[in-house]
Formats: sequence, C-alpha cells, structure tokens
Amino acid sequence: MVFTGAWYDGWETRRHNKEAFDWVVVRLGVASGTVEGVEVDTAFFTGNYAPAISVEGCFSDDDAEVVSWKGGRGRWKTIVGLQPCGPSRRFGWKLDRPSTEAYTHVRLNMYADGGIARFRLFGHAVPVFPDDKQAVVDLAAAQNGGIAVSCSDQHFGTKDNLLLPGRGKDMGDGWETARSRGKDHVDWAIIKLGAPGRLESFVVDTAHFRGNFPQKVAIHALDWRGQATKPEANDASWRELVAPSEMGPDKEFALTSADKETVFSHVKLTMIPDGGVKRLRVFGRRAE
Repeated sequence: MVFTGAWYDGWETRRHNKEAFDWVVVRLGVASGTVEGVEVDTAFFTGNYAPAISVEGCFSDDDAEVVSWKGGRGRWKTIVGLQPCGPSRRFGWKLDRPSTEAYTHVRLNMYADGGIARFRLFGHAVPVFPDDKQAVVDLAAAQNGGIAVSCSDQHFGTKDNLLLPGRGKDMGDGWETARSRGKDHVDWAIIKLGAPGRLESFVVDTAHFRGNFPQKVAIHALDWRGQATKPEANDASWRELVAPSEMGPDKEFALTSADKETVFSHVKLTMIPDGGVKRLRVFGRRAE
C-alpha cells in the first residue's frame, strides 16, 4: 500500500471524476508514426477497470503546447472513437481504414475514471528528418524509420533490437544468434534504412556481450528501391563498405564507410562466425 491507496502495475485514477474523462498524453517512441491498430489491456483491474476509452492523435514539435490542451479539443484528431471496455482483459481495435496521417503524440481518454494496465499502438514509424539534407543522421534508427527485415538466426535475441535507442540493459535486448559449429559459418541481419542515403560511418556496439561477442563483423550495402521483394543475403549487388573487422567485449566500435558517395537503401551486418551485437548505427546523409 502507498499513501494514495493500493499500488498497481498500470494507470489508475481516483474515483468519482467530475470531468467527462481522465486522460494521459503519450509522446511516441519514434519521431512520428501512422496507426493501424490499438490495444488497451485492463489486466488485474477487476472492479476498478476503465468502462470505456477513446484515442486521439496530433502532430506537434512542442510537447508543452500539447500538454496545455489537457482534456480540451486542441488539435487532437480521433483515431479510435468511444469504445467500451471490461474487467481484466485485452481489447483491440484494428482500424478499418488505417490513416496515412503521422502523429507525434496520442491521448488516451478513459471514461470516466478507473484503471488500465497497458496501452499499445501498432503502426509504422515515419521519420522526421532535419530540413538540411546534408545533416548526418542515424538512418538505421527505429525512430527514423529503420526496419530489420530479415536475418539468418535470432535464437537468443531478435534482430529488431539492433535499431533501438540507447545501449540497453543486458544481453537480452540485443541481437544474439545460436553458437555455430560449421566451418566458415556467418550470421547476418539486413536493415532497410529509414531513407536512402550516402553512408559515412557506422557504430557496432557489443554492450553487455563480454564472452559471446562476434570475432569480426563486416558491413555491406545495396540500393533496393522500387523492388517488390526484400534483398537476399547472397544477392550479387551487395557492396562491401566495411571489411571484416575485429570486435571485442562490451564496447562501441566506430567504423568508416569505404564508399561515401553512392546512395544505398539497405545495409547488411555480418557476424563472423556468430555471437551478439547490441546496436548498429548507420550514419549518413539523405539522398536528394
């Protein structure tokens, strides 16, 4: 127990709300994004769950302005209209017509008060790049629209972790493959960049991988724009930008691109022979 009552693993408001609804504003973890689905989970809220919810979105580069609207109209646009909820279960809504509009913030409204354990949005990241196209940015970052599209193996940790912000908390939030036993084995992950660009440098981070980092890594890139399929790992178009380079434990390794002028849309990170990598950063300038 705490001073205000029971401590729950979720968002719970006090009873008898005098306003029409309680609300919480969330800034998306990506620069902006489109929304295709919404999930509200009232797990463990059995007698104090949210009776109903709605979800709204807006695009703004001013957090203070968005918060100042509070429960008012502001520039909020409806994503999901008023929907009933119930006790201790998951509720999901797939948008019949997914909006192509990108949002930076969403507001979850709870009618009138109660508890919600989890709130999830499903959609696609939409990068918000600087106006200056000569600015060097991380084109692989999830916040900038980077997507891990395929890999050879992800036994201990998913390839998607490579593109997350920060350096993580342990080995579990990186990309780690099973141990190999075969001769000349390699593991690879292919990343679609948030925007095609000219690549200048890379950072391969082995944070928390102290005994299971790869012996070496190599980086290749190609331009796959307009193709209906995703590139294969053995496609002849891959160009080596970083030759096999020695790795080590729990460290960020800065690597320079061998081609800073060609425009590429995808990169391939190859671990030799296997192991774990926490993050991959791909710094470059967007194509004109």
